[in-house]
Amino acid sequence: MTAQDRRDAAALLVMRLGLAWFMFLWAAHKIIAPEQYRSLARNFDGVSLSIWQIYLVGGLQIALCLLAVLGLFRYASYGALAIMHFYTITRRWERFFDPFEVNAKGFPVNRNVVIDLAVMGAFVALLLLIARDHWSVGGWLRRRNGPRWWQ
Repeated sequence: MTAQDRRDAAALLVMRLGLAWFMFLWAAHKIIAPEQYRSLARNFDGVSLSIWQIYLVGGLQIALCLLAVLGLFRYASYGALAIMHFYTITRRWERFFDPFEVNAKGFPVNRNVVIDLAVMGAFVALLLLIARDHWSVGGWLRRRNGPRWWQ
């Protein structure tokens, strides 16, 4: 492995861990405060979910985050987290058009949604550079056994 390969692998490791942590926090909150997400689903998506459905979704998201941390089933785990994040973006897209809006107290109300674009960009980069993701279990398996569709 060249020095450039090690730098690429390190950068992708940092990106992968950061993105997994970002998504894990949202997933863990579904387990910690399911009523909040039940209310969000009802008010934003117009669907009624049971507490157990919220727990199930949160649990599946946590499992995907763990797969991403390890770099297992990389296309599936990274891609699923990217799709989940993209769904969040589509629900708030109109707020991107006014990132400098302030409320009556002078607080920038749309500042945080702009972070969503940076996170989406990082997910796209992670997926595009997956072949350089050497410091993952999937990368190790690929080097050891050759390319497989699930790595």
